Amino acid sequence: MSPARLDQPRTLDDMVLYVLWNLQTSAGRAVVRLCETEFGISRRQWRLLALLAEHPDMQPSALALRSGLDRARTSRALSELVQKKLVQRIPRPGNRREVTLRLTEQGSALQARLRPRVADINGRLLSVLSPAERAQLADMLARLQAQAQVVGGPPEPTDAA
Repeated sequence: MSPARLDQPRTLDDMVLYVLWNLQTSAGRAVVRLCETEFGISRRQWRLLALLAEHPDMQPSALALRSGLDRARTSRALSELVQKKLVQRIPRPGNRREVTLRLTEQGSALQARLRPRVADINGRLLSVLSPAERAQLADMLARLQAQAQVVGGPPEPTDAA
């Protein structure tokens, strides 16, 4: 794709958001197959597990915001993860209606087995780039993410499904 096409897109294929979505969708199929066939969870559930592994004791609303999912989808995915004994809901002292979320031992073990496999898919995708190109890509993605916050505003929690 030429820079001129990015600057003045004529078709959907010239628009950076569509190109990034298509990249994520194509490479994401390998992650979906891995999660569903070998680990019995959805990619959405894996995203929540990965976030809880990195940020234990999050509240469901914070997890929804961080994951980019609305509260209803997050709640459904969490209920399934609790049912599978991968996540536990821990009532907060002083307010039993509020809970924090934490991986169970089984959830941590699943995450420990799955993360390297997803990282391998990530590495295979990036293998066509040199180390210098990877560094440039990381810098460009960080700048695009910062600009996306300016253009679209900060993420807002939603209750829509």
